[in-house]
Amino acid sequence: MRVLIADDDRLSARMLEANLTKSGYEVTVVSDGGHALQILRSDDRPQMAILDWMMPVMDGPEVCRQVRKSGGPYIYMLLLTGNSDPSAVVTGMDAGADDYIRKPFDPAELHARLRSGKRIVELEEKLRRQATIDALTGLLNRGAIMDRLTSEIERSIREGHPLCIAMVDLDHFKKLNDTHGHSAGDTALCEAAKKMSFVLRPYDAVGRYGGEEFIVVFPRCDESIAMGIAERIRSSIAQPIRIEDQQISVTASIGVARAIHSKSADAIMQAADDALFRAKQLGRNRVELANEDPAATHA
Repeated sequence: MRVLIADDDRLSARMLEANLTKSGYEVTVVSDGGHALQILRSDDRPQMAILDWMMPVMDGPEVCRQVRKSGGPYIYMLLLTGNSDPSAVVTGMDAGADDYIRKPFDPAELHARLRSGKRIVELEEKLRRQATIDALTGLLNRGAIMDRLTSEIERSIREGHPLCIAMVDLDHFKKLNDTHGHSAGDTALCEAAKKMSFVLRPYDAVGRYGGEEFIVVFPRCDESIAMGIAERIRSSIAQPIRIEDQQISVTASIGVARAIHSKSADAIMQAADDALFRAKQLGRNRVELANEDPAATHA
């Protein structure tokens, strides 16, 4: 498990680092609160942090306060303090710290605190997954993929990078269920999810929107690249799958749209849905790009 140590006392920081590294933790050390906050807000943030109460730029309680405001995966934060005043400890806990330990630290006490933190982090991660992951396919669920789309739209506007999405719908899915049973339908959904995940870029996101429909979010991606990835998705899904010793063909229709004309998720979703509808009309098992006219509707 990864731990951040933020302490401007070099001797204290080195002792903490040596102690934790010896116990198998992956440790990063910084000497001020500003740098600590930057790391704790990053995409690759550690799961736990040991923060000195008094540091340059930003003190430990303020780092805790800012981290809690940021949201994201839970980080267990332990304040390191030489202050024995109970009211000061309460202040630190109110700022968002999970626990504290006195300076100079006792190694046995430190490890007991970290073991407790590890249990909390693992429980939080389990609850987060239950709240955001589709139980059948293992992809993001509807709420989580829509949250991701909204955040990527905001990032696209802020950074000026293109953003595209794709709506993927398995063709004749009701017929598949009626002919081969709902178990076969579940297998087809899981296989489609695996195939999509395999061909996507590491920073793309895919989620189950509902039923046999999926949403793929392509950050930093223009129409030509998105269409190419969508075609790989279509081609991959079209490969026959084996269900109960039978080779069954499953295909998908895909609509691709770019977030150009509106800042809202609803607008880009509608554009992708229109393109998906057109793909269905034109024979299915194909990829269609949304009309750039934001007023375009179903034919």
